[in-house]
Amino acid sequence: MIKIAPSVLSADFSNLTESLRPAASADYLHVDIMDGLFVPNLSLGFPVLNGIRKATSLPLDVHLMVERPVRYVERFCDGGAAIVTVHVEADAEENTHDALARIHAKGKRAGVVVKPKTPAEAVLPFLLESDIILVMTVEPGFGGQKFMADMMPKVAQIRAWIDERKPECELEVDGGVAPDTCRTCIEAGANVLVAGSAVFGAEDIPGRIAALRGEA
Repeated sequence: MIKIAPSVLSADFSNLTESLRPAASADYLHVDIMDGLFVPNLSLGFPVLNGIRKATSLPLDVHLMVERPVRYVERFCDGGAAIVTVHVEADAEENTHDALARIHAKGKRAGVVVKPKTPAEAVLPFLLESDIILVMTVEPGFGGQKFMADMMPKVAQIRAWIDERKPECELEVDGGVAPDTCRTCIEAGANVLVAGSAVFGAEDIPGRIAALRGEA
């Protein structure tokens, strides 16, 4: 089953509850957290996450684009995240293992993320501890970038490792996902698609979610 995770950064924060309501048929709501250090942008924080949690019943898929995320993962779990993913590039390997363990100790799902220039092999030390692996198909930090189709061999390689070693692990892609790129992601092996403006910028949001799944 293909799952869709609309990116909340593309929603209308002036009326968040109303903005998110048409996306209720999605599977997750993707929440990008940026610290201005790991990526050259700032976004959201604990109070805003609490507001998002109150505005939707969808599981929150929290993507931490922050330095040393082990310092914060428990607070995001407590703030309403159902899934917390951390970048392999953001800390030492031992601290990433620690972050995943802390997320699981809170009863939440955990995973790792890789940027476009990071090789697929970087996920291997964390595969058995991950419930989801996220492959960035744009450089993290800004919305509206062009989809990087050359990331599909990486997605396919990670899918092969997941199928071999941990079939229940989900494989997510984030960046430039739209009606003209979703099939490429699915064919490469992704089963969770993050989409921002492609969902919240659509006139028919439920229809767009169905189209991204391949149902329309």
